[in-house]
Formats: sequence, C-alpha cells, structure tokens
Amino acid sequence: MTGNGTGDVAALREEIRRTRVELGETMELLAARADVKTLVRHSADQAKARLRQQAALTVARVRGQAAEKARLVRAQAYEKGGAVGRNPVPWAAVAAGAVVTAVALLIVRGRRR
Repeated sequence: MTGNGTGDVAALREEIRRTRVELGETMELLAARADVKTLVRHSADQAKARLRQQAALTVARVRGQAAEKARLVRAQAYEKGGAVGRNPVPWAAVAAGAVVTAVALLIVRGRRR
C-alpha cells in the first residue's frame, strides 16, 4: 500500500496470498507439533533403529571375541600336543566299552530267567 491510500490492488492480492500461504505453513507446523501420537511413533522408530544398530555392533564384537578366544584355545592345545576338534577317546575304546556293557546286560538278564 502506498502512503496516500491509492494502493495497487494486484499487489494487495499478492500480499494476501503470501500471507495465507505463510499462515497455512505455520498451521501445519503447529499441527505437527501437537500430534502426540505421531511424535511418539517417530520417537519409538528412532529408538528401535538405535537398538538395532547397537545390537548389530554388539553381535559383531562378540563374534570377534569368540573367534579370537577359539584361536587362542586352538593355539594353546596345539602347543601342548593336543588335537582340538578330534575326539580324544579312541574309537576302539568306545567300541570295547559298548561290547562290555552289552555282555554285562546279557549276563544279568540270563541270571534272572
């Protein structure tokens, strides 16, 4: 508007349009801040994402620690002459134990009859 009251109608309409747009944007921002349900959901989503990331890092760290400990155990067993990953009891001893157990069961059963 000019100082003498003879304003340009087109300029006034443009100013009103801009003011309405700004007011609309302001109302949208205020409505978003007042929408508690959406804010809580957004916060929960962020917390889930943080927890997933922390869990992934923890799993990776624990896997690395487990692999390192397994490597150390293998190295110590190798130094002592042991065989890690193989059964330390020979199969022949296991088979002999099974045969002795079976024979003992047959003898006990035969005496009951």
